[in-house]
Amino acid sequence: MSKRYLFTSESVTEGHPDKICDQISDTILDALLAQDPESRVAAEVVVNTGLVLITGEITSKAQVNYVDLARHKIAEIGYTDSVNGFAAHSCAVLVALDEQSPDIAQGVNSAAETRVQSSEDRYDQTGAGDQGIMFGFASDETPELMPLPISLAHRIARRLAAVRKTQQLPYLRPDGKTQVTVAYEDGRPVSIDTILISTQHAPSIGDLSDVAAVQAKIKEDLWSVVVEPVFEDLEVKPDADTKFWVNPTGQFVVGGPQGDSGLTGRKIIVDTYGGYSRHGGGAFSGKDPTKVDRSAAYACRYVAKNIVAAGLAQKCEVQLSYAIGVARPMSIFVDTFGTGKVSDEVLLDLVQKNFELRPAGMIDFFGLRRLPGEREGRFYQDVAAYGHFGRSDLDLPWEKTDKAAILKAALSAASSGVS
Repeated sequence: MSKRYLFTSESVTEGHPDKICDQISDTILDALLAQDPESRVAAEVVVNTGLVLITGEITSKAQVNYVDLARHKIAEIGYTDSVNGFAAHSCAVLVALDEQSPDIAQGVNSAAETRVQSSEDRYDQTGAGDQGIMFGFASDETPELMPLPISLAHRIARRLAAVRKTQQLPYLRPDGKTQVTVAYEDGRPVSIDTILISTQHAPSIGDLSDVAAVQAKIKEDLWSVVVEPVFEDLEVKPDADTKFWVNPTGQFVVGGPQGDSGLTGRKIIVDTYGGYSRHGGGAFSGKDPTKVDRSAAYACRYVAKNIVAAGLAQKCEVQLSYAIGVARPMSIFVDTFGTGKVSDEVLLDLVQKNFELRPAGMIDFFGLRRLPGEREGRFYQDVAAYGHFGRSDLDLPWEKTDKAAILKAALSAASSGVS
């Protein structure tokens, strides 16, 4: 008997209060690393009506104007009109920053094991910037090897922002959320159960001022202009049974920081796998790559994606754990949920032999301090909205599948007894 269930994931637009904070934090990180690649950064941002607070710990030789960086990013997102209760040119920007703790710095600068015994390998000489656990995941449900619900939620959120910025739907405003419920049978997606969009909008649309008429117009436009184009290249599409909800409260005029406060790192499930996979709990944005919350989570995704891309499993989850000041992971865990072509123990051995999982090694391998092209110094801020994984619109080093062939070759050699 087949097992049927529903699974739901959400995304938010770049104008969501929490996502504003993530993007400002990563804009600051980009600016600091562009001038000083060795910058140690833990930048936190809070927003509320008419207010931005930049806080955290930063040690850097770079000279940047934090206020200007914040205002520029806010304007880019779309908050340029004071009628929203929050605008780039008029909001107050407060800066309260400290330097990184010397207790943390010494652990990163000189890994614990090299203080006990010397090592010729320079990657053993840089410790993790914190303790913690990180997860990475991949699934063959989509071309980008992501779970379908979060992939669709991100697609719709990005499309929502795009039609706002191109003025295709000029009445839309920056804040918004999307949510997609997918029906599964025997672990595979078979249909779209529900699509939910909550989007900030102008009080009236053209000559429509009646709330019911406005909402009916928005719903009609979103289906044809936002939803339908998202599904053009997908096999699983909405059907006659798909439920479509738009602004369930009746309207969404007050939004952004005027409607709710925002905080860096409060959308970690949106940033990753939409709840489909486990999460270690650490946020990404505003953190330089010595923080394994970020770099090791990218490495976990890279490992899991290459295992699935190699055809060794239909889905794969990888966990790493670290101790502050120690270079090598405390533990490595691989789980293919019974979909692996070989045992998880064999895959674990392949991972240990073929992937660099020490902080300095991950930083070098992915180029996390000097990223290729650096997209004019805006690498990290571009992943601060619409997810850090499965981004086919960006050339992300941890999304590459260049290890897939190596894994298959190593497995073949091991199976034939070749060392």
